[in-house]
Amino acid sequence: MSSSVEDIKTAIQNRTASIGIIGLGYVGLPLAVVIAGKGFKVMGFDVQDSRVRQVNEGMNYIGDVVGARLEELVQSGYLRATTDFDLISDMDVIVICVPTPLDVHQQPDLRYVIASGKAIASRMKPGALVILESTTYPGTTEEIIQPILEGKWDEPIDSLNATERINQVSRVCGEDFFLAFSPERVDPGNERYKTGNTPKIIGGVTENCSAAASLFYKSVLDAPVFTVSSPRVAEMEKLLENIFRLVNIGLVNEMAVLCKQMRIDIWEVIEAAKTKPYGFMAFYPGPGLGGHCIPIDPFYLTYKAKEFGLQTRLIETAGDINRQMPHYVVQQSMRILNEQAKAVKGARILLLGMAYKADIDDWRESPALEIFDEFIRLGADVFYHDPWVDMVKTGTGRYGSIDIAKEELEKIDLCIITTDHSNVDYEKICEGVAAVFDTRNIVTRKGLLLPEGKYHKL
Repeated sequence: MSSSVEDIKTAIQNRTASIGIIGLGYVGLPLAVVIAGKGFKVMGFDVQDSRVRQVNEGMNYIGDVVGARLEELVQSGYLRATTDFDLISDMDVIVICVPTPLDVHQQPDLRYVIASGKAIASRMKPGALVILESTTYPGTTEEIIQPILEGKWDEPIDSLNATERINQVSRVCGEDFFLAFSPERVDPGNERYKTGNTPKIIGGVTENCSAAASLFYKSVLDAPVFTVSSPRVAEMEKLLENIFRLVNIGLVNEMAVLCKQMRIDIWEVIEAAKTKPYGFMAFYPGPGLGGHCIPIDPFYLTYKAKEFGLQTRLIETAGDINRQMPHYVVQQSMRILNEQAKAVKGARILLLGMAYKADIDDWRESPALEIFDEFIRLGADVFYHDPWVDMVKTGTGRYGSIDIAKEELEKIDLCIITTDHSNVDYEKICEGVAAVFDTRNIVTRKGLLLPEGKYHKL
């Protein structure tokens, strides 16, 4: 059953290796397009019929993917998608790009990773290279994926398919198959760094695993590939990236609240600090954290740390600060309404932006959702406008983006700028509404001048 690492390396070098991508979301689809664009035949696997159908019709649904490029690769036969996981048996390289959310108890939910591993284990061809890209805690690759693929996993975990059963064939990692972890690095909306030109980290279970995975990514990326000593190092590296951002955003959010009380402009403070050419990196406050990475991934390490009797106090504190920001925005909004002698109940409030960051259509974990719902529960009439997000689902229902005609703006008691999209007419909106609460400092950055009593910022 053994297969030399040279076999998979030769297939990669000759571009005869068939590539399977499990999960066609924000990570998987851009990666599939990049790999197919380098001359590999790629098969995308997903449990969602709608995604598979869209890919096979060349219809793009991810902002970082160029629609015309996707259509070209599908028409040329280099990229296809399927819900038939039996086709995994034809794949030489399989990359797992599935979600890793937190469950209701704020603990890691690895059901999709485990299900993917089981789907691969029951079908994997000899000598296949398997790479996990989904963000997770250190140890996942070797403690969960490796035993599953080696036929040693015996825990009853739900799979992608209720009828899924692991093929209990005994395999040896590094000989019969090759396994590595390579953290995804996706920054939606980043105009400079995309999947294809972002440096990559590789951590293989064995030297042969690292060699195969490194060669694979060097063959498909226009960026350096760095090899670390183990999957655990690569898994921890990814968490460090996100924890670094979580903690620094938490710090600046706490500073923003303090500066507000002290009547100091936090944005001016940050601009002043940026003049120092060393020892300072600018982070900015906001209405809270969104997206899949920063609000979620650091707490995978918090969970794992408890296994060693340790508490990640700084991570937890930063998380608490950031989670309080949507509520803080609501509190400050109520104060602004009070200055207009208006109660929050019955007030007409417009949220400008539902995406969690500028110029993308991703509203996962967006703080605007929480702000929206809190106002609904307080009895306000709440609306949102977002040129990138047509429809959202919050805890209180489904809502659509509204048009912002001048006559409608005149009825708005408070506009809260929750996302700083570049394709919004801020001048028109700010002039039309009664008051503006800017949580992104976009009005100042645009150089717009509004009366002091009308304009408020975080």
